[in-house]
Amino acid sequence: MSTNTALADFIWKNADDLWGNFKHVDFGKVILPFTLLRRLECVLEPTRDQVRETVKKMKDSGIDLDVILRTQTGYPFYNTSNYDLRSLGATRTRQNLEDYIASFSDNARVIFEQFDFANTLARMDKAGVLYKICQNFAAIDLHPDAVPERVMSNVYEHLIRRFGAEVNEAAEDFMTPRDVVHLAIELLLDPDDQMFIDNPGLIRTLYDPTCGTGGFLSDGMEHVNALRDRYSVAPVIVPYGQELEPETHAVCLASMLLKTVESDPGRDLSKNIKLGSTLSDDKLANERFHYCVSNPPFGKKWEMDQAAVVREHQEKGFEGRFGPKLPRVSDGSMLFLLHLLSKLETPERGGGRAAIVLSGSPLFNGNAGQGESEIRRYLLEEDVVEAIIALPTEIFFRTGIGTYIWLLSNKKPADRKGKVQLIDATALFEPMRKSEGNKRRRVGDGQIRQIVQMYADFAETKESRLFDSRDFGYRRVKVLRPLRKKIVISAEGLAELADETAWGKLAPEAQTAWTALFEADMGEAHGWHRFEAWVKNATKRDAELGKVNAALIKAFQKSFGVRDPDLDPVLDKKGQVIPDDDLTDFENIPLGTDIRDYMAQEVLAHAPDAYVDEGFRDEYDGQVGVVGYEINFNRYFYEYQPPRDLEEIDAELKAVEAEIAAVLAEVTE
Repeated sequence: MSTNTALADFIWKNADDLWGNFKHVDFGKVILPFTLLRRLECVLEPTRDQVRETVKKMKDSGIDLDVILRTQTGYPFYNTSNYDLRSLGATRTRQNLEDYIASFSDNARVIFEQFDFANTLARMDKAGVLYKICQNFAAIDLHPDAVPERVMSNVYEHLIRRFGAEVNEAAEDFMTPRDVVHLAIELLLDPDDQMFIDNPGLIRTLYDPTCGTGGFLSDGMEHVNALRDRYSVAPVIVPYGQELEPETHAVCLASMLLKTVESDPGRDLSKNIKLGSTLSDDKLANERFHYCVSNPPFGKKWEMDQAAVVREHQEKGFEGRFGPKLPRVSDGSMLFLLHLLSKLETPERGGGRAAIVLSGSPLFNGNAGQGESEIRRYLLEEDVVEAIIALPTEIFFRTGIGTYIWLLSNKKPADRKGKVQLIDATALFEPMRKSEGNKRRRVGDGQIRQIVQMYADFAETKESRLFDSRDFGYRRVKVLRPLRKKIVISAEGLAELADETAWGKLAPEAQTAWTALFEADMGEAHGWHRFEAWVKNATKRDAELGKVNAALIKAFQKSFGVRDPDLDPVLDKKGQVIPDDDLTDFENIPLGTDIRDYMAQEVLAHAPDAYVDEGFRDEYDGQVGVVGYEINFNRYFYEYQPPRDLEEIDAELKAVEAEIAAVLAEVTE
């Protein structure tokens, strides 16, 4: 097949033989595991006879054949069955196929267990389609010599996208587009290429906590393999990962079974790929890595992990993964930012770097003091953010939103310390000849090199800006205005009172009595505090008014209060100015700016009686105002576009009107 998609379509055509017996949403449960089975079968085919002969000769010897068979296949897995897809037979197909799968080594057999493949085979056998599907797949050559690993990865992902579309699930839960994978890996590993070249045999680890089918891990291994080919050195990337979905985890296991480490060819890399939820059950909790990479699902709730995450946050604080305040449960993206940072090798042992693909919301969501802002604050004040790259829109399969790659490091080089680089790569893309869902653009190899070079240059350009980490910080200051109100009984106020909760709790007879009292006092004005005394005196005179509480008085004041700027400020019993809640505002003052100077220049000129609430303070540094951080890309890269000339617009409108008139004339003739 000439293209990845053509091969996947060819495999997917087996669905034609499933129509009528399986629901459309179940096709993937057949197609994908059979594709994996055929791939493993093709890999083992050259050594199948040798393995069978070894088993035949030594099965009763008492010798553990595991190591011997792995050595013979050249991979960390094997199959001892006398069957393959071609030789299952048409009469006992299911039984023979079950025997065939059971004869895989444990690390390969688990792949099919995660697909619940035994139940699928039983359904296929009952429907009479099992033998036909086996023969179809037996005719496809999926040996790595015919279908290289990168092409095979694309086939898996294409099939999963098709499967995901059938069950109406977001493709982001399954995979990252190959061009985005390659860009992230290049940004992550390219700065250390010289280190690999200068240190033959250097071993480094790469970890993905949302590894899906293993695209990032495979690409990272290929990156260093390319260095080995070019410079005759043998750098090694050892992959680690964790995945939530059993089916995609199974695909990743199959991919890792086919990979080898030159310095340790018998090593089973699939053992490094764990199944489970990373946030609530980190299967690699005691491990740290040289490189980390992730594309967590955009905007996905983390309520299933909430209990475990909150417990870790409360019990371990900054000694655990989630030290800062937690984000809202509606989006767990920023938890993965913290998780990746916690998994980096310690600076004392050389440190580590991470790349994570996120939507735009982690840049700015949450106000000062809220979880999202506190996470940004922690990352920036700890100086672990190296760069953030804005990617083009329409490069993901199921969404056209803007996305960003964050690069983190706990071993920043000297020139990057205290700095954050923002790169606008939104214009670096090429259109695709054929769209794949919402993906209409791709980041080409040349554009990837441009972006990586901009990152490496670390220079101020039109597309690259350098900032101090604290440039993104501000103090959210609470600004108060004195209460200058009197109470005026009015029909409008009486109508507003009907919507107040405290009024609604009154008995009907009490509401009637109060309404009569206010109507009798219509148009009269009262001082703010004297009104409260007037109300209380009224209840003493008229029992039908019932008891009055603070909530009811507040409802009266809210409904009948009239602001008068000429009045003196209302004071409380201690002689302190009472603020007007309706005029309370907040100002975000950049860090390093004197609050008094800012107030004088930006606030007092418009509201001379405004003052800062001294009690509104940051819980960490104790100073006035709550510290917040946000990263507004548009602010830094926005280019003003002057409006078009009115005469030009008018000329275009007249031309369009003329075209419409001509068309109408043809229609009415």
